[in-house]
Amino acid sequence: MRLHVGCAMWTHAPWQGRFLPHPLPPRERLRSYATWCNAVEGNTTFYATPTRSTVESWARQTAPDFRFVAKLPKSITHERRLTGVDEEIRSFLEAIEPLGPRAHALWVQLPGSFAPTDLGTLAAFLHRLPRSYGYAVEVRHRAFFDDARSARLLERVLAGVGAEWVPFDTTVLFQNPPTSDAERDAWARKPRVPRRSIALTDRPIVRYLGRDDTARTIEGWQQWVGTVTEWLREGRSPTVFIHTPDNADALMLARRFHDDVRARLPEVEPLPEPMPAEPPTLF
Repeated sequence: MRLHVGCAMWTHAPWQGRFLPHPLPPRERLRSYATWCNAVEGNTTFYATPTRSTVESWARQTAPDFRFVAKLPKSITHERRLTGVDEEIRSFLEAIEPLGPRAHALWVQLPGSFAPTDLGTLAAFLHRLPRSYGYAVEVRHRAFFDDARSARLLERVLAGVGAEWVPFDTTVLFQNPPTSDAERDAWARKPRVPRRSIALTDRPIVRYLGRDDTARTIEGWQQWVGTVTEWLREGRSPTVFIHTPDNADALMLARRFHDDVRARLPEVEPLPEPMPAEPPTLF
């Protein structure tokens, strides 16, 4: 029984020399991260389709059961809003092909302006995609959370292609006013939507955003520990991504979340031992 956990990136300046070795060549950073976590959000692909050689490097640095949830480029989801993007999709799929089984899901993150009235566009887009990949959709328009009919319509569209609805749980962030520059920035940019914890498929994906305070982040994810434990008992294969506004401790917190689930469900396979941040000494 395996639980996959990860962060929003595999390299982050505050981790260097603390969690991950420093200096570390760019082509070794993902390999080091993968000793801490067994999944990662592919946020870099949102800004541009990577070269095939870059993706080949990602594959070489990770085991076949490592999970990438690769975000579709913003040119597809935000600029062209899923229409007239066949060529862009072909280029993206060709680029990520070297990931093989590591491409756990392709992530369609939609802008907050993408409303229930746009569901026909989403359905047509999803039906054109090859079935060789899994798909996960993140919506941010409040109607999908506040209006039961809109939620049911979205679920119906996703069920038609076996896609998952990705919740981005920001409720802990918005419980209290921000106390740091990173939290103030997150308040301005992150979606303020209700928590959703319903899995549509056997491979649910969760994005959880806590606070810069570690204790508050851990306290806020306790409901997810219970939900993920139940999913595992049901035979599902969840992936959970842990964020904080500054992400300084996110790598350690992702492992802590995994430990919290294993405390309730000891049969979950442990994560690998992390690569030491500093080389061993003789004394």
